[in-house]
Amino acid sequence: MNYIKHLNGVYSQFSKDNRLNPSHISLYIALFQLWNYNRFPNEFHINREELMKFSKIGSKSTYHRCIKDLSHWKYILYSPSHNPFKGSRVKLFQFKTSDSQEMDLNYPISEQALVSNTNINKQNINFIKLEAIAKEKLILDFFKKEKYPELEAKKFFNHYQGIGWKVGGKSKITDWQATAKSWMLKAPEMNLSVRAQSRTNDPNALPLDHFQDNLHVNQNKRYDIPL
Repeated sequence: MNYIKHLNGVYSQFSKDNRLNPSHISLYIALFQLWNYNRFPNEFHINREELMKFSKIGSKSTYHRCIKDLSHWKYILYSPSHNPFKGSRVKLFQFKTSDSQEMDLNYPISEQALVSNTNINKQNINFIKLEAIAKEKLILDFFKKEKYPELEAKKFFNHYQGIGWKVGGKSKITDWQATAKSWMLKAPEMNLSVRAQSRTNDPNALPLDHFQDNLHVNQNKRYDIPL
C-alpha cells in the first residue's frame, strides 16, 4: 500500500464530496495516523478518547456522527463494540490515484507499507498541510455557493487558520458555516474600517471630512454674482 498515493486519492475524493465538513476530515486523518502507527493492518481497534484527542473533536455526539458518516459513505468500515473491555474496530478502504487519476473504492488491503519512526514528524507536517488544503477548498466552495467573493473566502480561511479556528482566540468554532455567514455580514464594515485606517496611516491622504464637506451644498451661495 503506497500511503502517498492513498492520501492523494482520498484528498481528491474529499474535494468532490460536499457532505464532508472539517470534523469528518480531521477524524479521518486521526484514523489514518493510527492505521499508520499499526503498520496498516486489515483492521484495528480504536479508542474513542484517543481519537477525539487526535482529531480535536470535543463533542461525543459529533464524534459518533462523523465516524458513522465516514462508514456510511464508504471511507471506512466501522464495527462498534458494546463491550467496555473490547474496543470498536475500524477498517480503512484503500484509495489510490492511478495515471488516469481514478480511485479504487472499497479495495481490499492486502499489502503493508512500513513507515520508519524518523519520518513521523515529517508526515505530521504533511497531514496538517493536506488538512488545511481540504478545509480551504470546503470554504471556497461554501462562499461560492453563497455568491460571495473568493477573496473574502481566502481572508476568512487565513484569519481563522492563523488563530487555530477559535472565536476570539479562545473558544473552538463548532459551526464554521455560521461563522462564515457572520463574516459575510460584517465584511463591508470591516473593509470600510481598513480603508479608513489606511488613509490615517498615509500622510499625503486628504481627510475623510474633506470629501464629506464637498458633498454638501452651500446654502449661502449667491446666484446673482457672476462666476
